Amino acid sequence: MKKLIEVKNVVKTFDNTVVLKGISLDIYENEFVTLLGPSGCGKTTLLRIIAGFLDATEGQVMMDGEDIAKIPAYKRDVNTVFQHYALFPHLDVYDNIAFGLKIKKQAKDIIDQKVMRMISLVGLEGFEHRDVTSMSGGQQQRVAIARALVNEPRVLLLDESLSALDKNLRKEMQLELKEIQREVGITFIFVTHDQEEALTMSDKIVIMRDGEIEQIGTPVQVYNEPINEYCARFIGDSNIIDGTMVRDRLVRFDDVDYECVDYGFEKDEAVDIMIRPEDIDIVPRNRGLLNGEVKSVLFKGVHYEVIAETASGTSKTVTMHITKNQDISNEEAGEKISASSFYMDLEDVASLTDSEVIARANAQAWNKDDEFVSLTKVQYDVKPEVGTYPCSFTTDAGTTIRININVVQPQVIEDESNEEGIQAFDFYKTADEIKESVALDTDLIRWADAYAWNIEDNSRVEIWDVKYDFDDENISEGDYQVTFSTQGREIKIETTDRIEEGQKIGLKWSPEDIHVMRKMG
Repeated sequence: MKKLIEVKNVVKTFDNTVVLKGISLDIYENEFVTLLGPSGCGKTTLLRIIAGFLDATEGQVMMDGEDIAKIPAYKRDVNTVFQHYALFPHLDVYDNIAFGLKIKKQAKDIIDQKVMRMISLVGLEGFEHRDVTSMSGGQQQRVAIARALVNEPRVLLLDESLSALDKNLRKEMQLELKEIQREVGITFIFVTHDQEEALTMSDKIVIMRDGEIEQIGTPVQVYNEPINEYCARFIGDSNIIDGTMVRDRLVRFDDVDYECVDYGFEKDEAVDIMIRPEDIDIVPRNRGLLNGEVKSVLFKGVHYEVIAETASGTSKTVTMHITKNQDISNEEAGEKISASSFYMDLEDVASLTDSEVIARANAQAWNKDDEFVSLTKVQYDVKPEVGTYPCSFTTDAGTTIRININVVQPQVIEDESNEEGIQAFDFYKTADEIKESVALDTDLIRWADAYAWNIEDNSRVEIWDVKYDFDDENISEGDYQVTFSTQGREIKIETTDRIEEGQKIGLKWSPEDIHVMRKMG
């Protein structure tokens, strides 16, 4: 095919912000090219530079080998269909389509011939004199496309022109647009953030990110062979797993080696592994490459989307001490007071305040009308040493309760395989506090001061699961184990087989289904 447009090292800045960072791209005759990426990645800016609505700060845009930078938009052999169509509301369908031809002062019979051909091409026969404001979104889009094509441009630019349509109409127009492009035989450059549109219509997809091109390829290439994690996640569903390239055609994750077809990496290079959900087969437990437990099942119409946990997360188990209700009554003052002993991190002693002590002990006092009474005296002398220290809370009326503050050295659990750390503390609670909890898992995390983080960058990691074996409605005094865990390895699978939550399964795939990618950055 003949090269039609060459974008060479195009840079665009707005108010000292670089929006395009040296974009280079070749577009050929009769290609359907899609610029794909999230909002703000620079795809519409690039389209507007090609159209002539914006000037590049640096670089060139060539058409047939000629720099078109000095050619104004209306003289370029390019037409644009905008997101909101920009039809003329005072003109009917025929006159909207004919507008450009009339500006060029073409003969009436030529105009009529060309307009009627376009009306037929976009399937609007019989709508020639319809008021465009009374038409549906899909019909208005057809008018906008016909108006752009009737001028016989060599390139048609479409700026998210399907985004205003409902889902079913958008799918219908995707197929029609591709068919129109084949019939008229010109180059289409289409901007979208919708991966399905890109895969359905394109000959070539250009994936953009932060003003740069990440990958260029056919729909099959960018889907099956994404260049990195960003492209893999942007095109289709994917399971992305940290791994190590042991050697050519052998990759490892979760301490197990798997055959693959990729090669050319350094020995023991850290890599990202992608496995598409539809490439994973569910088999009986111990019959596959690894085992898992089904965590959720969603019915998607033609298939089920199954989430299976194949490796546990990082966990920490603590002891919850359930004690008697700590209410102490002061009959003379008509008051009651309660508080619980608690554990705290040695490192937190230096910053301990009265209000934090009250909060950690859940200390409170109230009168016979159940109105809260202020705790006017909080007494404690906690040293920055491991040990047990007395603490008391007192009201103005002299109602007092005493507890213990247990200062401990935190027992941190670090899991190198998950690159996570987690800590939590033993804690005291009453049976009533457990029974009255509205969101018990959340309260247990708070009471235990459970916290998890990424070992590499210290960013916070969510506590995903809280496990315990007591009945919160009928709990009694005693000690109970509570385990806090981060999210384990989860694999998404697409299957037509009915699977139940909690089911133990095996997972299987072929070496061709594993795609190994270099780490980003």
